[in-house]
Amino acid sequence: MMDTEILARIQFAFTIAFHYIYPPLSIGLGLIMVFMEGMYLKTGNKQYEILTRFWLKIFAITFGIGVATGIIMEFEFGTNWAVYSRYVGDIFGSALAAEGLFAFGLESAFLGILLFGWNRVSPRVHFISTIGVFLGSMFSAVWIVVANSWQQTPAGYHIVGEGFNARAEVTDFWAMVFNPSSVDRIIHVWQGAFLAGAFLVLSVHAYYLLKGRYVEISKKAFKIALGLATIISLTQLISGHSSADGVAVNQPAKLAAMEGHYEKSAPADLYLFGWVDDETQEVTGIKLPGGLSFLVHQDFEEPITGLNAFPKDERPGQVNAVFQFYHIMISIGMFLIGLTLYASFLWWRGTLFEKKWLLKIFAFSVLLPQIANQVGWFAAEMGSNHGLSMVT
Repeated sequence: MMDTEILARIQFAFTIAFHYIYPPLSIGLGLIMVFMEGMYLKTGNKQYEILTRFWLKIFAITFGIGVATGIIMEFEFGTNWAVYSRYVGDIFGSALAAEGLFAFGLESAFLGILLFGWNRVSPRVHFISTIGVFLGSMFSAVWIVVANSWQQTPAGYHIVGEGFNARAEVTDFWAMVFNPSSVDRIIHVWQGAFLAGAFLVLSVHAYYLLKGRYVEISKKAFKIALGLATIISLTQLISGHSSADGVAVNQPAKLAAMEGHYEKSAPADLYLFGWVDDETQEVTGIKLPGGLSFLVHQDFEEPITGLNAFPKDERPGQVNAVFQFYHIMISIGMFLIGLTLYASFLWWRGTLFEKKWLLKIFAFSVLLPQIANQVGWFAAEMGSNHGLSMVT
């Protein structure tokens, strides 16, 4: 029988996972709309205006659902984690207040112009409102990720009071904002959001192309989204590597769990895929010997701190789950790189839209960035079995 804490974690995790479907779409679609409306202003081609108006409707829906599901999450801070919320209220309060004032306010104010100002303001003012909504969505992600990253790598605070009355208090606001993991995680989250939005556009317009509907306008939208997806999927390698380097320094137990590395101090392998047996402390799968050591230290023989170097209460509780979620994220990321590079090559050759089988893959590809975003967060949270992380 599950106790109250486990049930609270499951409910909170389900709420966040469902909520996190929508904000990345809002951020990604916001950037796509900036490109589409920018092309309309530059070329005067009405097809770009039609595309912007179409995707604005989808953006408004995702924005509304994101707000509604986010409010439920806020309530659960009090219902599920009242003591913890009181303990870190000063930290979370400052970050969430900043989100409301600087991000949500900016996004909401410009959203009104974006939705209802097409025939009431000049095209340039409307374009500025599109940029404002996009920037507001990005700033909103900043403060949420700052709050979460502070739980992973807390900084800029001290503890006042004792026992039940103890609480964390901000001593350096900017140290709290720029805690050791926040910048890498913000960039990685932004990139995941851009891919979520880009692949939604690719999916819808691939479907139209397969059905022979709105062909010319869909080709334009597809090219915009493909260009963005190709660049972002490649640059995610950089931010992902930087994030892993940060984890190696700040959360070595999480890094060890991600690759199923148990020895206290030994060269660590890099697995393409595998299965972790926590009882025998063995991983069965295909690996690159010393690969993790090379990625972290540029030396195949350099030791990596393993899980056995930490007390059991400071290790992730579900090593295999962290391993699997992490490797699913990596596998999807590599697949998206290959998919977008191949499609871009065909675009360059002028044969992209002749490949029906490729368009079918793109029609279903909308699921992949969403899955990667979800399992990436699962790995990050379940890998943090110590410190101040709330959902582990």
